[in-house]
Amino acid sequence: MKRDIARELYRSYRSGYKKKKEVVEQERSLSGEPEKISNLINELVQNREWRQGIAEGNLFSDWDQIVGSEVSEHATPITLFEGKLTIQTSSTAWSTQLRLIESELLKTIRRSSPGALVDELVIMGPHAPSWKRGLRTIRGAKGARDTFG
Repeated sequence: MKRDIARELYRSYRSGYKKKKEVVEQERSLSGEPEKISNLINELVQNREWRQGIAEGNLFSDWDQIVGSEVSEHATPITLFEGKLTIQTSSTAWSTQLRLIESELLKTIRRSSPGALVDELVIMGPHAPSWKRGLRTIRGAKGARDTFG
C-alpha cells in the first residue's frame, strides 16, 4: 500500500494545532486574571503566522509615509506576489524616474516594512487605451495603424 504524504501532513498539522490551542487555553484558565487585548492579539498573530501578511498589508496602507507624498501621488502599489512588488505610475516619465531610483526605493521599502518580503520591483506606466472596441472597429483588423496605409 502506498503512503499518502499529503494526508499524513494534514493529520499532523491538524492534531498539532489542536494541542497548541488546548495548552494555551489551559494556561489562561489557570491564571484567572483578565489579560490585555494586545497580548491576545499578538498571541493570535504569532500562532496563526500572520506576521508577514500584516507587514505586507501595512506596506499598502502606509504607502504615503514609506515613499513620501510626492512619489505616492504618482505611484501606486498594485500587487505583491512572490517577492515582486508591482507599482503603477501615472505617467511614463514617473515610471522612468522610479526605475532610475529603483535600488534606493527598494532599500527604503525594506527598511520601513521589515516583515514584508520584497525582493524586486516591477514598475509599470499607465495603461494605454484599447483600440479593440468602439464604433469604428473592424474584426480581424490590426487596429488604428492599418488605416494609415
